[in-house]
This record gives sequence, structure tokens and C-alpha cells, in this order.
Amino acid sequence: MDKINQYISSHQDRFLEELFGLIRIQSISSLSEKRSEMDRAADYWVKILTEAGADSATIFQTAGNPVVFAEKIMDVSKPTILVYAHMDVMPVDPIDKWNSNPFEPEIRDGRIWARGANDDKGQSFIQAKAFEYMVRSNTLNCNVKFLIEGEEEVGSPNLASFCLEHKELLKTDIILVSDTGMIARDIPSITVGLRGLAYWQVEVTGPDRDLHSGLFGGAVANPVTELCKMIAGITDNEHKITVPGFYDDVQEVSAEERSMLAKAPFDEIAYRESIGVDAIQGETGYSTMERTGIRPAFDVCGIWGGYTGEGAKTVLPSKAYAKISARLVPDQDHHKIADLFVKYFESIAPNAIKVKVTSLHGGPGYVCPIDLPAYRAAEAAYEDVYGIKPVPVRSGGSIPIISAFEEILGAKTILMGFGLESDAIHSPNENFLLENFYNGIRCVIRFYHHFN
Repeated sequence: MDKINQYISSHQDRFLEELFGLIRIQSISSLSEKRSEMDRAADYWVKILTEAGADSATIFQTAGNPVVFAEKIMDVSKPTILVYAHMDVMPVDPIDKWNSNPFEPEIRDGRIWARGANDDKGQSFIQAKAFEYMVRSNTLNCNVKFLIEGEEEVGSPNLASFCLEHKELLKTDIILVSDTGMIARDIPSITVGLRGLAYWQVEVTGPDRDLHSGLFGGAVANPVTELCKMIAGITDNEHKITVPGFYDDVQEVSAEERSMLAKAPFDEIAYRESIGVDAIQGETGYSTMERTGIRPAFDVCGIWGGYTGEGAKTVLPSKAYAKISARLVPDQDHHKIADLFVKYFESIAPNAIKVKVTSLHGGPGYVCPIDLPAYRAAEAAYEDVYGIKPVPVRSGGSIPIISAFEEILGAKTILMGFGLESDAIHSPNENFLLENFYNGIRCVIRFYHHFN
């Protein structure tokens, strides 16, 4: 550990300078006008991985955004680790909520503040710099491959086909990812489960144009009002999802595993204070950790329609829209869930409006066994750095491609994440604790030692 600490200490300014160069690239995958920024990010990753010690680094074009592949083959008879990360980030809206420029990283209060500081540029750099240390210290005793994609934040629509086409190139024994979080700053954890995802956009149409709300209000159905009513009916008073068949394939977690998950420390007051709410709610009969880890959920991610500008405009809108997601648990097929929701939502629409539901993207959930040798290596790595054994947890988040990796490449994924709830990923003022950034590098280096 002394050698590791000395290396990090002597190179930490360079690490940050290189990371900030990546953060300044506005690689927002959901915005078509940022396509050139995705190319810039791919070029940047080629440079970073080459300088870190990769034998080769190549940009592959897909039907969407580019993919970067790099590798260092020490000995074909040795085990191989495939590091997966993503170079794309979420949009920054609402921009007025940021305390600083989201693409001009700043260090304040021991944290990096910027879009991508955590998700996933900061965390992916943990992997790059741990690899760099292993190469430069001549301690790497396995083969390492990198797969950096540019479409994770839009559901990785082209990565599965890329993996199918390049199965031999991506052949690996284990996949390593830093794109998840820890329970708390001083309580390390390893994510052993991810929820799946289904995502839709809804368009509701009433009259063929916006109408005067005085002349027509009360006589013509208002699309915004009707959409709100329909959405409100998707969950009942116990916060269960009412779509018929939704729970048919839900994997029920055993009492034994629920007991194990309950051992993870949880402070409800701190949880509420960290997100600024006075109370928490969710499906009856389950704890907060269970609601976000082992149970599905339904959420409206955005809703709009009519006049939203300054001042008043008495209008009955022609259209209303919503973006809606469902988080899924193992055994739920996201294609099946997507179809069930479309059919149900269209069926409950009143005759006075027209409804169009479009499935945007999705993916299945994932569970990692805790008896894998690679999991044990990760567990030992956290213990080396933090002095305590990490807690296995199931995350409420989704990384849709992880299950595809298992299906296509036949390899399990170890999720060594270092984010915190306070990092505000996907939100304004995203940040990443410098302490976790450097501890992450230490942990991944120790993972390599234990995996070898």
C-alpha cells in the first residue's frame, strides 16, 4: 500500500488534469447535436489508454456513437479482465440549478463538481489509473481489455450487437465495472444486483389545436388533465403497480436474503435529509432498501404540455406528453413489460383523447453470486483499503448492458463502485468526493493483486 499511496500522491495533479480534460468534452449521448463531442471523447480515451500502457487502442463505429476498445495481453494463458465504462453523460438541464459551469470542473469542499464527475467519467478514470499503475510498476499479471461505449445513458442500443460481432475480441474471464456506489463514505459496499429498466414516451392528443380555455374549458377534454389522471392510476394506495401481469415474473427474494440485506446500515433521517424530503414512501410491506433493491418501481421522469412560459395564457392544450420509466427486478423481461404497459395505457384512455405510447429503451436486471473468486478478490481489496469487509447490496439503478454481457460473452460482472448518494448523478451539481476517487484507484489496484 505504501508504494500505491506514493504513486497516487506523486501523480494526483496529473490524474485530475487528465480527468478534467475528459469532463470538458460535452458528450451528451441523448442530444444529436453533440455527436461530434462523442467522437472527441473517443479520441481522448484512445490517448488515455495508450499512455496508460495499452498495447493497442481502437475506435469502432456503430450505428450510433463510437466504441473504444483497448487491450494489453500479458500472456494468453493468463486470466483476462474486461473493464467496461461509458464516456457519455446525461443532459445538464435545468442549467439554472447549477452552481458552476457543468463542463468546467471545479474542486470545492474536497469534491469535483461537474457533469460526469462521478457518472461515469470520474469512476472510469479510477479504472484507467489503476491499470496505469499496474503496468508502470510491472505488477500486472493478467490480460486487461477495455470497452468504453458512448450510449449507456440512452440504453446502450448498439452495444449488444457490437459484442455479438466481436465476441472473440471481447473474450474474457470476468468483467469489471466502476459505475455504482457505496453505502456511505466510511462503509464500503459491492453492488451484487441491478434493477432492469423499461422506458416509454407518451403522447396524448385532444383537439387538433390549442383552444381558448374560456370558450372550450369544461366541454372539451384537456390532454394534460387526462394524462395526469391516467398516470395517477398506474399505482394504487399501497404503491403497487396496477398494470395487469406486471408482477407475474417478479423474483421473490427469500427471507434469508432479505435478512442479509437488512444488515446494511441505513439511517432514515440522514437519507431524508440528504434529498430534502420530510417523509419517504413506497410499496407497503418493504423497507426503503428493499424498495430500491429487490422490488420494481414506476416513475414519471418528465411531463409537459400547454403553456409553460412566463405569465398567464388561458389555453386548453392540444397535446400533452410524458416520459415514464419502470425499474424491473430479475426474471422480469423488459420487452414483455414494455408491451404490457403500452396495451394497458392505451386501454384506459377515455374516448375523448388519443394516446400514443412509444417504447424508447430498456434492459434486464442482474445478480452477481458472492462466492465468485473475482467477488472475493474485490471484497479483499476493499478490506485492504478501508479496513472493513464491504457489504453486498442490491442497487436500484440499471446498467442494461450488464445482463447482455453475461448472455453474449458468458462472463459475470463485478461492480466496484465508489459513488455516494450525495454525488447527485443525473442531477444539477453532480460531484465526486476526491477521497473516493483516490480510494477507488487503491481498491482496483488491490483487486488486481488479489485476482492474480
